[in-house]
Amino acid sequence: MKNVLLTITSNVKVGKDIFLMRLEGDVSEVKNPGEFINIQIPGFYLRRPISVCDFDNEHIDILYKILGKGTEEISSLEVGKKLDCLIGLGNGFNITPNIKPLLVGGGIGIAPLVGLAKKFNEYGVRPTLIYGARSSDDLVLLDKLNELCDVYLCTDDGSTGFHGNVVDCIKNVAVSFDYYYACGPYRMLAAIAKNFPNGYVSLEARMGCGFGACMGCSIKTTEGPKRVCKEGPVFDGREVLF
Repeated sequence: MKNVLLTITSNVKVGKDIFLMRLEGDVSEVKNPGEFINIQIPGFYLRRPISVCDFDNEHIDILYKILGKGTEEISSLEVGKKLDCLIGLGNGFNITPNIKPLLVGGGIGIAPLVGLAKKFNEYGVRPTLIYGARSSDDLVLLDKLNELCDVYLCTDDGSTGFHGNVVDCIKNVAVSFDYYYACGPYRMLAAIAKNFPNGYVSLEARMGCGFGACMGCSIKTTEGPKRVCKEGPVFDGREVLF
């Protein structure tokens, strides 16, 4: 973990209440897809944890949706603003080369899968992606995702792609895979873990500190309580007691 000041170099709307922000500065502590950062928002007491969407040696991209006053304030921040951030938080995805990966994203849960797909590409692996949302308005970054993955879309209202949820879409497509890597709503992750044996889920939780001190984000697992911010946010799907 490292406390750094990062500068906003872009903050653009990419979907319905969804924004993509680029932060530049010392991001050397960010190592793996699936990690998150904790942002101090001016005027708010608690930091906001947000998944790292993509990163390199000089910048971090975060994808976020306006869900309350905190994220609404983030969406209003202008280029040049410096943000106090804790970075290098959480354990990311366990990437195994030479496998057939299936990435599964639900809604804003697509965020960490962008960097994950990019990392698989670096290993010479092009993953399959099942990307689901409520409607076509909630599907974002499709050009980038199509560069990195073989993409199948599904929507709850049938406005784009398969009409239904991601689990039904996986079965309908009949895609072959060794491991799944999923991020999205809790109920979606529970359904995936129930239906498919081998894979990883990235969980969201309300966090007080973001680095394991407050125990506020603990979940039940087959090995006892674990903290989403410290032992997670990525867990083996078989160990989480949904």
